[in-house]
Amino acid sequence: MRRRIIIVTPVHPPSAPYLADAYKSLCDQELPDGWEWHWLIQEDGKSDAVAPHVPDDERVTFRQGRAGGPGVARTIALSQADGAYVKVLDADDQLPPGTLARDLAALEGDRTLGWATSRVLDLMPDGSTVGFPGDPEHGPIARDAVLEHWKANGFRAQVHPATLFVRRDLLLALGGWMALPASEDTGLLLALNSVSRGWFSSEVGLLYRKWEGQATGQASHVDTAERDARMAVVEARARALADFGWHYPADDDGATD
Repeated sequence: MRRRIIIVTPVHPPSAPYLADAYKSLCDQELPDGWEWHWLIQEDGKSDAVAPHVPDDERVTFRQGRAGGPGVARTIALSQADGAYVKVLDADDQLPPGTLARDLAALEGDRTLGWATSRVLDLMPDGSTVGFPGDPEHGPIARDAVLEHWKANGFRAQVHPATLFVRRDLLLALGGWMALPASEDTGLLLALNSVSRGWFSSEVGLLYRKWEGQATGQASHVDTAERDARMAVVEARARALADFGWHYPADDDGATD
């Protein structure tokens, strides 16, 4: 597998102007010798509004497709993912310097880890940042730990799915992102944690932009009936995977510590 990190970004017209900031944050990343990144930008739909904001860089691939939500856009983008790892980066977010190198070091250093996450700061409209209480300890995350915390804390995970860095083959084995109108990234995170250990970095790995047009700020995102349905299927998938006993790596003895 190529020594390449694939950055996957779904985008729609309202978020397209933020691609420039996301691109700058990628250009500020430093990777070990022999490693490179490739940015896959997948428009959720077909318009003329996104392409003008796509950087002119041979490391960037832009494609369009039928609208289906961010999970569909990310999963379709995987058809172009030719690297060992996949990193999530939403169009309106930014990676602080050092993020990719830390993610890579964690998984290259321990083959039993399937994925990595990191601390998040909200990036407010005035440019200030706001942190979150309750981050886990820096280090490995046991199998099922995210699911149990999520269930016990009002469907809020202790790590943020928007920071996900994952082995490409493991991501494909789980089918990519869930076919949901929202929470598709949480569904993937819980599925990953049901079958593999993860890693949490206490260093900031994402600036999560808060703005009026973001999808998670819309009323439809908190519709009670839909939210209950999303949470039910997300949990059911994760528990079914755990019950089947499939795990990564395949020769692991299933230990959770």
